[in-house]
Amino acid sequence: MRERLRRGGALILSLGFCAAIALAGATNAVADGARDSEWWLESSGITKAWEVSKGAGVKVAVIDTGIDTSHPDLVGAVVGGKDLSGAGAANGSKPLGSLPEHGTLVATLLAGRGNNSMKIAEARAEAETQANAYAVAVKNAEEAKETPPPAPEPIEIPAPGPGPDGVLGVAPEAELLSVSLWMGTENPAGISVENQVPKAVIWAVDQGAKVINMSLGSTRPEWPVSWDRAFKYAEDKDVVVVAAAGNRAGGMNQVGAPATIPGVLTVAGIDRNGKASVDSSTEGISIGVAAPAEPLVGGLPGGGYADWSGTSGAAPLVSGVAAMIRSKYPEMKAPQVINRILATARDAGKPGVDNLYGHGILDAHAALTAEVPQVKGNPMNTITEWIRVHRRSETPYAEPSTDPGISTEVSNIAPIAAPKPTAAVNDGGVLQPVLVVGFGTLLLFTIAGGSVHLARSSRAKRRVDAATVGSVASLKLQDQAGARDIFDDLPEPAGKD
Repeated sequence: MRERLRRGGALILSLGFCAAIALAGATNAVADGARDSEWWLESSGITKAWEVSKGAGVKVAVIDTGIDTSHPDLVGAVVGGKDLSGAGAANGSKPLGSLPEHGTLVATLLAGRGNNSMKIAEARAEAETQANAYAVAVKNAEEAKETPPPAPEPIEIPAPGPGPDGVLGVAPEAELLSVSLWMGTENPAGISVENQVPKAVIWAVDQGAKVINMSLGSTRPEWPVSWDRAFKYAEDKDVVVVAAAGNRAGGMNQVGAPATIPGVLTVAGIDRNGKASVDSSTEGISIGVAAPAEPLVGGLPGGGYADWSGTSGAAPLVSGVAAMIRSKYPEMKAPQVINRILATARDAGKPGVDNLYGHGILDAHAALTAEVPQVKGNPMNTITEWIRVHRRSETPYAEPSTDPGISTEVSNIAPIAAPKPTAAVNDGGVLQPVLVVGFGTLLLFTIAGGSVHLARSSRAKRRVDAATVGSVASLKLQDQAGARDIFDDLPEPAGKD
C-alpha cells in the first residue's frame, strides 16, 4: 500500500501540471492587475495591520520547491537559502520538481514587495522620446547650418525595486530564506523527501528563522521518527512553524503531516465569501486557523503571475502575520505568537473550535493589536510532550548538526519545465509528501519576446500609454467549476497491507 500510494502521489503531481499545459491554448483572457486582485489584504485586516507592523527584521524560511529570487516582486526580499535536495542550486534559488513554480508563488504571497516596472517603463519611454527629439533637433540645426542645441539632462531610469505594481505580500518587510526540496517525482539526486524535510527545518532554525512556512503535506497523518528531532529543535529554539492543512478535492478528507505534528500551526482555507473552501481545504482536529485560499494570485518564476488556489496559499498569509507579530513584539515567545493568532480569529462554522475553521478566520489587525491574555503553553500542543509519551522507548536525541547537508550540484533543469511522470522509489519511508496547491484557476501571463509579465490594469495602463512596450497575451489554463487540483484521485489510505 505504501509504495502504491507514493507512486500515485507523484503521478498526480506530474499530470496536474501537464494538464495545465495542455489547456494553455484553449482560452484567451485579459487579466486585471495583480495588486487589484489581492482581496484578502482588506478582508483579513492586513492593510490595517500594516499601520502597526510589516514584518521588518524577521526571517521567515520558506521550505518549498525553491524561490526564483530574480522575480521583480522579490527584489531584496530573499536574504539566504540552501538546497537540501541535492538537485538544485546551492542557495535554494532554482525552482525544482514537478511544480517548480510553487515556491515562488508562496514567497510572493508571504513577503512580496511589489515592483516599480511601470515606473521603469515610463522612464525608459520618456528617455527614448527625449533622445529622438534631440536627434531631430540636432539634424535640423545642421541642415540650417546653426549651432546644435545643448544635450538635455539625461532622464534617470529607476533601479528595479518595490513599487505599486505586482504582488504585495502580507509581510513585505520580512526577510525570506529559500530552502529548496525536490517533491512530486523521484529526486534525480536520490534523496527522499523524508530525509530532506528534517534537514531543511534544522537548517532554517540555525540560520535564525523565527517563522517557518511549510506549504506541503502528505495524505497520511503520521510522520517519520526522524522528523521528531527537527520539529523539537524548532520548538526548543522558539520558532513558529506554520503548515498547510491540505486540499479536500478528490476525497482527501484528513490533514496530513507535517500539519498533524503537535506544536505546528495548521492552516485551513476559505473562499472569498468566508466559507470553508470545498476544493482548497481539508479538515481535521489539528487545524488552528483558516485563511483565504481561493482565488489567489502569486508570482511565477521568470517574472510572471498566476491565479491559483489551495491551502498552500493560505499558509503563507498566516506566516506573514506571525512575522508581523514577531517584529512588533520581538521578545514574545512562539506559543504567545500562535495564541494571538488563534485568540483573535473571527469565529466561523460551529461555535467555538471546529474541524473546518479551527479557532476561526484570520484577523491580522486584531492579532497585532488586541489585548490577549498570556497562555502557559502552545495552544497547538507540544512535540516535546508528544515524544515523551509516544517515543518513550527511543534513545534521547542528540543536538542536531549545524550543517545537516550541503548541495554543490548545479541543476540545468528549466525553471518551469515539468519532468515526465516517474515512479518514486520505495525507500521504506512514509508516503511521499506532495505539494498542497490547486490548479483549478491557473493563469499564465506572457509578453511578446519571451519575457513574462502581468497584463496591466486599466489604472496602470493609463500611466504608460506613451511608452513603447510589447503587447500582452494571457493564457487561461483552466476555468471550470469544481476544477480538480493535484490532490484529486489520491487514494485514501485504508490501512497497512
